[in-house]
Amino acid sequence: MFKQIELPYGTNALEPVIDQLTVETHHGKHHKTYTDNLNAAAEKAGVQDQDIEALLADLGNITDPADAKALRNNGGGFYNHNLYFSTLSPESEKKDAPTGKLAEKIDAAFGSLDAFKEKINALAVGQFGSGWAFLSANQAGDLFLSASPNQDNPISEGTGNIPILAIDVWEHAYYLQYKNLRASYVKELWRVIDWKKVEAIYERVVA
Repeated sequence: MFKQIELPYGTNALEPVIDQLTVETHHGKHHKTYTDNLNAAAEKAGVQDQDIEALLADLGNITDPADAKALRNNGGGFYNHNLYFSTLSPESEKKDAPTGKLAEKIDAAFGSLDAFKEKINALAVGQFGSGWAFLSANQAGDLFLSASPNQDNPISEGTGNIPILAIDVWEHAYYLQYKNLRASYVKELWRVIDWKKVEAIYERVVA
């Protein structure tokens, strides 16, 4: 059974960057629905015991097209949201910048942390319709930027890369507070992204 991440902070803890109603709606309703639907689809397809990353990477072997679609959409929604919420922390508690190997890789790949933010922000803002922007890594530690529509991600797209940071640009992630100003939401989101948590995911990928 796939389990939705439990928030390690209160639903009002990300204010003023993300308001309480958005967190309650986003995590408590949208994310919960993806999780519930994933568990139903996985049980129907007989893959409920698989690891979510392995499941998303192996969608091509799901023989029933309807099952594959349900697993791609809801599995992606579950995975992407778990990643998103796991890398956020209240402003007073978060680590503001990466260190160590991840910091070195960001500088090597993008020039600087600020240059990296500019590039991923542009992908997030430029994503047409609903979707995500990702920073991903491969086992060798190389970093990649990408954007995906709907609930796709680099795993379900078959790249072999694992996301370590996700920016959600579905309207339910920001519209209650920022209305149509997606760029404002993306800019402000960095105030609650916790690089210590991103580093931990990176270290798991390259281990």
